[in-house]
Amino acid sequence: MKSYRGMSMNLLHLKYAVEIANTKSISRAAENLYMGQPNLSRAIKELEENLHVTIFNRTSKGITVTPEGEEFLQYARRIINQVDEVEAIYQKKMSPKQHFSVCVPRASYISYAFAEFAKGIKTDMAADIFYKETNSWRTINNITNGECDLGIVRFKETYLKYFKSLFEEKHLIAELITDFKYKLLISENHPLAKKETISCKDLEPYIEITHADPYVPSLPLPDVKKEELSKHVDKHIYIFERGSQFRLLETVPSTFMWVSPVPEDLYKRYNLIQRDCVDNSRVYKDVLIYRNGYKLSSLDNRFITCVCDARRKYL
Repeated sequence: MKSYRGMSMNLLHLKYAVEIANTKSISRAAENLYMGQPNLSRAIKELEENLHVTIFNRTSKGITVTPEGEEFLQYARRIINQVDEVEAIYQKKMSPKQHFSVCVPRASYISYAFAEFAKGIKTDMAADIFYKETNSWRTINNITNGECDLGIVRFKETYLKYFKSLFEEKHLIAELITDFKYKLLISENHPLAKKETISCKDLEPYIEITHADPYVPSLPLPDVKKEELSKHVDKHIYIFERGSQFRLLETVPSTFMWVSPVPEDLYKRYNLIQRDCVDNSRVYKDVLIYRNGYKLSSLDNRFITCVCDARRKYL
């Protein structure tokens, strides 16, 4: 290797070069590294100039590694692996604090899954656990800006194409958890409780309880509310806090709410019943998302397993 002068080379520069070699593309490497392509190109050019080595040949067909570049990359990979080994050894000795963060829709089966997940947190393990219930737009923002590592977004099936495009634009991995039709949640004392079949028209005289924040990023709030609400109902209570919904349904028998399927022991606790609506055709999807390039931790995988178990049990 030739003498090195000028710019202070660090581990990041080695990782940049290795990532470009692995992907054979500066643009793909920049995406994987979550940095702008011009910044990555500039960093590699400065590295080559200061090393007096041409690591990559740039052609119209893409990137190729030069013979000198192959030699450099051998050293770079060896150094990165050695650093990883040292970190792994001392992290085990230090028992570092584990981190878990997730944003989810307001859904009972997911909160049950989180409770099961929390049971597995060892008392002798240092950990910071963040569980946030919010809407799809805030979840997507929290994932893309790094505030959360995992997210579950909920959207109407008719918006599937829109959300697929949004996930690609934001460089997010998306995996379907489940799809379902909303059910009606009402009090045992609701006037419709003993009716054999319930239609959307039957709901007209009653008060709908609904979550107040929007689901679809591109639509203004009034349009989202209009689309999500029952067409025949003109009385609504908007809530932001999920815990109050069951108490409202129990104490105000003229109310109802559209929900993803709720565990039986939960709705019975509040003297509620869960019913199908014969002409409800709205299908919703719950989708797991995380950043492209993010490596799922053991805590992440355990939470996903708990969600899938809860889905099979309650949906």
